[in-house]
Amino acid sequence: MPSSDHPSDTREAPIPTIAWVFRSFPRILSFGFGSGLIRPAPGTWGTLLAWLLWAAAISRLSDPFIAAVLLASFALGCWTCHRVGKEMGRPDHGGMVWDEVVAFWLVLWLTPDTFGAQLLAFLVFRFFDIVKPPPIHFFDRRFKNGFGVMWDDILAAAYSLLLIAILVRLEVFL
Repeated sequence: MPSSDHPSDTREAPIPTIAWVFRSFPRILSFGFGSGLIRPAPGTWGTLLAWLLWAAAISRLSDPFIAAVLLASFALGCWTCHRVGKEMGRPDHGGMVWDEVVAFWLVLWLTPDTFGAQLLAFLVFRFFDIVKPPPIHFFDRRFKNGFGVMWDDILAAAYSLLLIAILVRLEVFL
């Protein structure tokens, strides 16, 4: 039965499956090549995918190319997450993890290149992404579009980078 808020909307939101995700490029990207379908904690799986892609390819690029990849990936994520969110009737479906991928690439780019530092960065980023301290929570609640999906994770990355910078300054990563 249609809701009273949207009497003309009788379709139900699709339940994402691997077959559904791999039917369109925006879904593939938004769902992190399927990593967003893994339960529990799809955001954690998306962040792990980001780390794997970073180690396998992105980290080998020069800084200007990494910056270009980050900007292009952010813009593309705004478009794909907006499109898929509208298609699903949920602007920020938990399975859409491209926002974690891009934000964690930013964290990894500016984190010391050691396994221990990157592991700590992973834990810190996941903490801020889950807890959403102000103003992350504000943006997460107010911006229900592709930009909003991507932006709150960039803010979680900024918090993570601030904490990592303090730890570097305190020479924790020697």
